[in-house]
Order: sequence, then C-alpha cells, then structure tokens
Amino acid sequence: MPYARLIPCLDVARGRVVKGVSFTGLRDVGDPVELATLYAAGGADELVLLDIAATLDGAATMTSVVAAVADVVDIPFTVGGGVRSVDDAARIIEAGADRVSINSAALADPSLISAIAGRFGSQAVVVAIDAGEGVVHTHGGRVATSTPTLAWASEAADRGAGEILLTSIRQDGRRTGYDLALTASVRDRVAIPVIASGGAGCARHVAEALDVADAALVASIVHENPAGLAGLRLEVRDCGATLREVRA
Repeated sequence: MPYARLIPCLDVARGRVVKGVSFTGLRDVGDPVELATLYAAGGADELVLLDIAATLDGAATMTSVVAAVADVVDIPFTVGGGVRSVDDAARIIEAGADRVSINSAALADPSLISAIAGRFGSQAVVVAIDAGEGVVHTHGGRVATSTPTLAWASEAADRGAGEILLTSIRQDGRRTGYDLALTASVRDRVAIPVIASGGAGCARHVAEALDVADAALVASIVHENPAGLAGLRLEVRDCGATLREVRA
C-alpha cells in the first residue's frame, strides 16, 4: 500500500510566508527558506510553495525563493502562482522545483496542462482547484466561474495533469477539518492522486483526509509551531494513517 503524504504549504507573498482565513486577512508567519528547512528536517514528505502575489515583480522574487529552497531541502517541492505559460513553468523548474502548480491560467487555456506535461512530463504538472459551492474559483478564490468542480478535475486529468491539489475555500484556514465529501467526490472521479487542502486543525483531521485522499496539505497547524511537524506525523499515524517512518 503506498504511503500517504503530509505536505506543508507555504503561501508566499513578496518573499514572505503568509496565512489567512478563506484566502483573506493575511498575516506574516515567517521566512520561506527557514520554514522549508524546518519542515524538511521534521519529516515533511513534500512541500508546496504558492506565490499568492504573482505579479510581474513577484516573478523574480519567487524564482529566488525557489532557488534558495532547492539549496536547503532534499525532498520534492511544488511551486505555483503566476505560472501562465510553458516558459513560466520552465523558469520555476529550472530554478529547482520538481513540479509546477497551475490554476487560473489552466482554466483560461486548458491546453496549457498538456503543453507543460508534454515538455516536462505529467509528474511535473499539478492542477490546483479552488472549489466552492460546486464550482471552480479563480484569482486566489475570489472569482467564481461556471465550471463544475468535478468536470474540471476530470478534464485536467485527461489533459495530462499528474495530480490535483484540491482546496475547499469554505474550510481554508478555519481549522475545523477538511471538506471530506468534496475531496472524496473528486478522488472517485479521477485516476490520478488528489491532495486535500483547507481545514486542518488537528491530527485527526489530517488522518480523516488521508482516508479519502492521497496526500494532505497543512499550513496554519504547522506554521504556529514549525518544530512540531514531527510530533504531528506521529499523532497522524496513531490515528491510523499510513505514513512513512521518519528517522530522527
């Protein structure tokens, strides 16, 4: 049986890690390189870095962050935010990331999924879906589209995505648990791994998500105590999740 994955997520704005609730009320929680180092040492299976500012000026800043993180961690990491072309993906991967995550740009031009997969392989393409009220949202969860979540997940997989990163806008940052029904419905719809995101408040929430997904993203729960990731892993395993063993 494959191991489930525990993946800290770092939302980055102007070179700093921030966190909010339902994508609003952002607060500074630390330096991305320092946090990436702590999480890798604490047993993170992977990392996700999302540039939530994603401006033209931010592109250079984020590339520097990616290169700095690649220098200090030996685990895979995904980078998203502002990836609008194959050239953008190349910039991020050449800076040291293992995968890119695409969201709004993929909805605007679904062929982008196939184009990036064709150049770097499906394993390098994560399609991020910000979901609420049954439809996909864009622009950091602020703009609702008419595209049904399940239909878009299926199309993304068909076009060559290697994974789906599924965030419940309603649950994001609230620490009351993941949207398990949403996550299970997407997982049942596609034949590629699904990463559950939005809502982790305790180890039990993470274990519940891993019952219906292949990986769980965590943010607030670890940003408040970055050194506590190792302990969280043990608690999640005690709740019944199948995580790899991490040697101290």
